Amino acid sequence: MTAAAKDLPACPVETTLTLISDKWKVLILRDLMPGTRRFGELKKSIGGVSQKVLTAQLREMEDSGLLTRTVYPEVPPRVEYTLTELGRSLKPILDSLQSWGETYQRQCGK
Repeated sequence: MTAAAKDLPACPVETTLTLISDKWKVLILRDLMPGTRRFGELKKSIGGVSQKVLTAQLREMEDSGLLTRTVYPEVPPRVEYTLTELGRSLKPILDSLQSWGETYQRQCGK
């Protein structure tokens, strides 16, 4: 058992929220669902997130086993992020969030 796993709450719902509750993490997951992306692509597609915060969120997600980071020894260095199987397993949750959000927007007239 990893140190991170020892710190997880007993409640499975709370565990899930602990791993993805940050606004940026959900958007990172959304943007990586179709496939591998570079850091700059993620920053641009998410918008409004600083480089420092995005880097921290990506590191946390890598530590949680949700994504992998690949560094290519090139000049300039190329870094790519890809969801792991565990990260991809969150797709039904994101799909449900999207569906609920669309329904809410329709009901509120937005």
